[in-house]
Amino acid sequence: MFTPKEAFSGFSVDDIDAARAFYGETLGLTVADDEMGMLTLTLPSGAHVLVYPKPNHEPATFTILNFVVDDVESAVDDLNARGVVTKIYDDAVLETDAKGIQRGWGSEIAWFLDPARNVLSVLTG
Repeated sequence: MFTPKEAFSGFSVDDIDAARAFYGETLGLTVADDEMGMLTLTLPSGAHVLVYPKPNHEPATFTILNFVVDDVESAVDDLNARGVVTKIYDDAVLETDAKGIQRGWGSEIAWFLDPARNVLSVLTG
């Protein structure tokens, strides 16, 4: 019988040191190194995400990690102040405002990239 005790997700990056700095210092998540050269991110919910180096990494073309926040605009302002660009789509691809926030389609959401160019988001929950 399939009875998992827990589950976790993972994704690749092309530079593990840049990922460590971005997720730990820029985003403020708890980041732990393991003996195999991978990182484990601990999210505010307590969930874990594995980040592993991959020499032929290709960035995900979809959102790999969503951060639920109370106020997307405040989160975007904070991310922008930390040097994170949140206007990653032009309006021909996805209609967003000058800050990169999509409004009027349910939850407000803004996307940004990690150093490996994987897509992340902040959205209201």
